[in-house]
Amino acid sequence: MIKEIEVKVLPANMNDEAALRQAVLKKTGFDPKRIKGVRLIRQSIDARGARPFFLCRFEVFVDEEPTEVPRLLDAFQQVSHRPEAVIIGAGPAGYFAALELIELGVRPIIFDRGKDVRARRRDLRAIQQFGVVDPDSNYCFGEGGAGTYSDGKLYTRSHKRGNIYKALKLLVEHGADPAILIDAHPHIGSNKLPKVVANIRETILQFGGEIHFEHRLTDILIRDGRLHGVVLNGEKEFACKAMILATGHSARDIYQLLQARGVYMEAKPFALGVRIEHPQMLIDEIQYHQKVREPELPASSYRLNCQVDGRGVYSFCMCPGGLVVPAATAPGEIVVNGMSMSRRDSAYANSGTVVAIELEDIPEYHQYGALACLEFQKDVEQHIFQAGTGSQQAPAQRLNDFVNGRLSANLPATSYIPGLYSAELSGLLPKFVYERLQKGVQIFGKKMHGYYTQEANVIATESRTSAPVKIPRNSSTFMHEGVEGLFPCGEGAGYAGGIISAAMDGQNVARALAKFLQS
Repeated sequence: MIKEIEVKVLPANMNDEAALRQAVLKKTGFDPKRIKGVRLIRQSIDARGARPFFLCRFEVFVDEEPTEVPRLLDAFQQVSHRPEAVIIGAGPAGYFAALELIELGVRPIIFDRGKDVRARRRDLRAIQQFGVVDPDSNYCFGEGGAGTYSDGKLYTRSHKRGNIYKALKLLVEHGADPAILIDAHPHIGSNKLPKVVANIRETILQFGGEIHFEHRLTDILIRDGRLHGVVLNGEKEFACKAMILATGHSARDIYQLLQARGVYMEAKPFALGVRIEHPQMLIDEIQYHQKVREPELPASSYRLNCQVDGRGVYSFCMCPGGLVVPAATAPGEIVVNGMSMSRRDSAYANSGTVVAIELEDIPEYHQYGALACLEFQKDVEQHIFQAGTGSQQAPAQRLNDFVNGRLSANLPATSYIPGLYSAELSGLLPKFVYERLQKGVQIFGKKMHGYYTQEANVIATESRTSAPVKIPRNSSTFMHEGVEGLFPCGEGAGYAGGIISAAMDGQNVARALAKFLQS
């Protein structure tokens, strides 16, 4: 018999195996001789009371021995001489689609505009230190996609979209900490995820797949409503009858290419705003009710939301113990994002704080059709760059000055390496965005006492929250209804919002593609 129980554990006891086992045995009420094993399967933090504690769920094996969970990779097969499918994009959607295809006996051939995960580091240093943006290799483009070097958070609410456990288990089998299988908010970290991504690449190659970096999709060959091939780097033509398009939410040239080739798309509401950076000690004190955080507790986080003038204002991609990073994908734009290392030990906490953007908010952009939200997003990013210093320095205000509409005389310390300069964001952000943010953060200050402080930086602009374009597909075949053989996938197609949801979408699309090849 396997019995599941929940036990409340004080932080100081989390690393005491004897104390944990004793608490479990006491809760079960069984004779200890009948307990053959105890396995922790879920843990979360409850900080709502005067003192935070861990809520742990255990499997207790009564009168039977625990069994080992089989390796998923043991089911993989050699696909060197099997039917082929092209995947555009080596992010989580593309790589997990490739793993699923291998398991199903299809040979994946992956093309990515960026560089391998190790070579990307030089380009990230160039944007951080020198403000030089490589449009094909940056925080968004390259092996592993946007999540690799911008945090590696694995939390998702998309539980009905696929097998979350399978996606997490594959990450563990490629080197991720097994703790991600039990944490309520799993996280790998930008210092650990690159190695995991490189290991996934090796698995794909080992079983017969192909991966080609620095190969940018420049054309799609469509005849009579069917996919016939792709063109890479403007000259290399590759014939194929099935392709997974998993290029991420920042590949604007891909949306423009699809529009030029008559592929139906839709403008998609998204969100835009700022990134707000607090001292982590302040967030810990607010959330844990402790002047000094207990060492067993992780850096604390928060999630806030409200309605302002009929639009959602909410925190997004919260990075405890994290850094603010430059996430532009082309010269001449300012985009910021957040990330954390695995230990989450930075002195800062940051979170995107954004406003929902609907099509009726931007009537002057309707002339762009499916690219309306994309053009609005692009104009905001470029306007902020043009108003700035000509570098990747980002404009910022103290939080109280942001609310009161005044220029900050100086700014708090920041984790943002390119640096901040003081600016009135009311003149840089669209008026309706600024005014809703202005009201929203005041509401947040009432919900989370201590949040509203002059010690926080408000940094513009957080604009790559999700795809501003949707590439519709059939809900059962996962294929574009206007182009046979085209399988839109992941965040760039409008069907995911993070590493795990993108990975699960890649798996779903891969299964649909395999079925298509068999038909």
